[in-house]
Amino acid sequence: MKKDLVVKNININFFSRKEEDFISLTDIAKYKNAKATGLVISHWLSAKYTIEFIGLWERLHNPNFNVTEFSNIKNSAGSNGYVLSSKQWIEKTASIGIISKSGRYGGGTYAHKDIAFEFASWISAEFKLYLIKEFQRLKEDENRRKELSWDAKRFLVKANYKVHTDAIKENLIPKSISKRQKSFIYADEADILNVSLFGMTAKEWRDVNPKIKGNIRDYADIVQLVCLAGLESLNAEFIRQGLSQPERITRLNRIAIIQMKSLAGKYIKEIN
Repeated sequence: MKKDLVVKNININFFSRKEEDFISLTDIAKYKNAKATGLVISHWLSAKYTIEFIGLWERLHNPNFNVTEFSNIKNSAGSNGYVLSSKQWIEKTASIGIISKSGRYGGGTYAHKDIAFEFASWISAEFKLYLIKEFQRLKEDENRRKELSWDAKRFLVKANYKVHTDAIKENLIPKSISKRQKSFIYADEADILNVSLFGMTAKEWRDVNPKIKGNIRDYADIVQLVCLAGLESLNAEFIRQGLSQPERITRLNRIAIIQMKSLAGKYIKEIN
């Protein structure tokens, strides 16, 4: 998803891909020369120090980096008249740290934030400082919103769990049993939901994660929590309809698969 921040009155686009952030070099270059951003980037790319820096970054992060072409570029960098465009760098080295995006809005040359900050330093030390501070502020705001959204979804799951436990109490728990026996029934029904969505019981999760505090639901993402809240309501209704436990878990698992694919494109294990 494309996003933007404002630094020294310049709108700078960035986007996230696989939890990595890429910032527009084209927009950063506007601070130096708004009419010739491609030339600004080329001059930076042609410097020997720049090539060494981004070459090292690629070797650390890119298993498909073309080291042979990189060596050829490195030998030429810094010589009189040598100019390297971002397109040439990408095509020759199979770079993943610098990429090109097309489009009237948000198109241009982008780089991983590690590289983009280095470019900003070449443009202006002051500009780099403001860019880092604004980027950090925006990411902190973004993380705060995610946390609030997660908390809201967790509250929804807990609220729906009351509906779930009421259905268990009214339909599955005999009147003359101990509190300990009742707790086993509640836990067993909770695990129906866990297995349907996560593919494991609460105990199985704890056995796999012995050093982690909390439970399996505390580490669910937002989409999983939305799905889980729905499964709680559905299981409560299935209980009231008198469906057997094996039939309920099969239905819930099928519904979970459909919802997770629809909401996040995620595949979860089908229970046989």
